[in-house]
Amino acid sequence: MPEVPALPDRVRAFITAPGRFATLATLDPGGAPRQAIVWYRVDPDGLLMINSADGRRWPANMRRDPRVALAIATAGDGYRWVGLDAEVAEIVDDQAIAQADIADLARRYYADDPAEVDASLAGFQAQRRVTFRLRITSLHDHLDG
Repeated sequence: MPEVPALPDRVRAFITAPGRFATLATLDPGGAPRQAIVWYRVDPDGLLMINSADGRRWPANMRRDPRVALAIATAGDGYRWVGLDAEVAEIVDDQAIAQADIADLARRYYADDPAEVDASLAGFQAQRRVTFRLRITSLHDHLDG
């Protein structure tokens, strides 16, 4: 398995900042691009974790073709951003793990609103969830303005 490229400190700081969303691009069966806005987390090993309700098109695309691209931008202006190419390193269908992952993401994205975390988790628990761990294969940043 290839090594995850080390994230430069400024890139890691940018993509781990609170409140950032990623635009995820996958490929539909016919080759057309499909985009979705996703929550994510950077794990200590440098892999990105994303989670979805199973059955959506973009998770199905990732099960079929592990190549993805992500863009993470600043809110409001979009002039500072990081582009990542990645591949699916692991698919986690175990519901205990997938539900724990979406709960962790809800706490990350609703850190200032515990009531919203609880409301989100109630909805997520009724869904079959899937976690994808993504290995970054290349990156480019536009952080200098």
